[in-house]
Parts: sequence; C-alpha cells; structure tokens
Amino acid sequence: VQLQAFGGGLVQAGGSLRLSCAASGSIFSINGMAWYRQAAGKERELVAAITGGHDTNYADSVKGRFTISRDNAKKAVYLRMDSLRLEDTAVYYCNADILSRPGTTMNYWGKGTHVTVSS
Repeated sequence: VQLQAFGGGLVQAGGSLRLSCAASGSIFSINGMAWYRQAAGKERELVAAITGGHDTNYADSVKGRFTISRDNAKKAVYLRMDSLRLEDTAVYYCNADILSRPGTTMNYWGKGTHVTVSS
C-alpha cells in the first residue's frame, strides 16, 4: 500500500493551492484520512482530518481557510488551501488508516509535498 501526494508548490500569500493524495495497492477499505504538516524546526502537526463518513476536524490555525475532502471511489483525499499565509509554509503529509483485508488496519504515511508561501 502506498500514499502518493501531489499539488505542492510556491504560492504568494493570499493565494490558493489544492493538495491531492491517492492510495494504491491492496486495499479493502480506508477509514480516517488526514493531512499533517511539518515546518522547518517544528514538530509535525495535524492540519485536517476526515472520517469515512466525511466528518471533518481542523487545526484552529486553518479553520475557515482550508477544506479537507475525500473521494472513496478514487481512494483519495484532498486539501483545498485558501488565503494562504507565510506560516502555512511546510512539508505536507497525507495519512490514512487502511485495511488491506477485513479486520487488519494499518496506518500509512505518504511522502511529503512542499508548500511554500511567499510574501
């Protein structure tokens, strides 16, 4: 099982980006999916999470600016980031709880995608 993230890049403050992450491999189902980020010199932090039932949870710092969504048919999770700020600069990682067969859940991380917000 692999998670592949796309969509990072350089954007000016106030701009928008959309991150995508797709799961591949032997997958029976996917439970929770999430985006984390890690800025230079800081610990990795949860940005947003979404359950299989599409309930969402956001870090206070991104509420009202970021939107997490998922497409279960495509085994994908997305993060729409609007009104980007300099402090949103970080490496963004997708994360998912994946069942490769019934009753066996493992947590997976994708390789990070860089988001740089410039002034």
